Amino acid sequence: MPRPTLLFDLDGTLADTALDLCETMNVILEMHGRARVPQERVRHLVGGGARLLLERGFRETGAPADQAQLDRSFNEFIDYYSKHIADHTKLWPGVRDQLDWLAEREALLGVCTNKPEQLSRQLLEMLGIDRYFPVVIGGDTLPVKKPDPEHLFEAIRRLDGDAGHSVMVGDSDADVEAAKNARIPSICVSFGYTRVPVAELGADLVIDHFDAFPAALATLLPGHFGRA
Repeated sequence: MPRPTLLFDLDGTLADTALDLCETMNVILEMHGRARVPQERVRHLVGGGARLLLERGFRETGAPADQAQLDRSFNEFIDYYSKHIADHTKLWPGVRDQLDWLAEREALLGVCTNKPEQLSRQLLEMLGIDRYFPVVIGGDTLPVKKPDPEHLFEAIRRLDGDAGHSVMVGDSDADVEAAKNARIPSICVSFGYTRVPVAELGADLVIDHFDAFPAALATLLPGHFGRA
């Protein structure tokens, strides 16, 4: 039997990155003469990548940015964020224990994120979990990104995995739709950064804490993880 393959989103799924993403957004907004987005409003803007975060930030604070301004502010965002990528970012509770548990069972692990690949690898290293993920497919790794299924298929190929023994783990519509398009099951965390209520995303299973992860995998891949 092929080894199980687990594909993880990064922002909002493995780690709580919102504070660093939003602080970077506010720094860039101030550089362009805009007000900061108040803390109580900021988290609902996260999700979909840096460019979309900036677009939402400009709309939140005045007139929408034009393409030239977005291009310039995106480059500024990447430059600042790379220097402050883990000032406040932390793994969600239980993540490291579950990665150890999966490694003990020789599961194949990859990251499928729309975050740029180099920033994703930098963050995984700073969080001390890069050793678990030999494959990282970022938003700029391929000509396509989630929800295109090729984003997931390429990770599975590089891991030498099998789509029929794979699960996508995420927190947003892009993750769930990518899994649906790839015809693989999905697990959605309820504590991430979705602008659509988690119950409406259509994931196969939703978990409220990573302690519930083994039981979810037992339900979706009983041949590998037993039955829940």
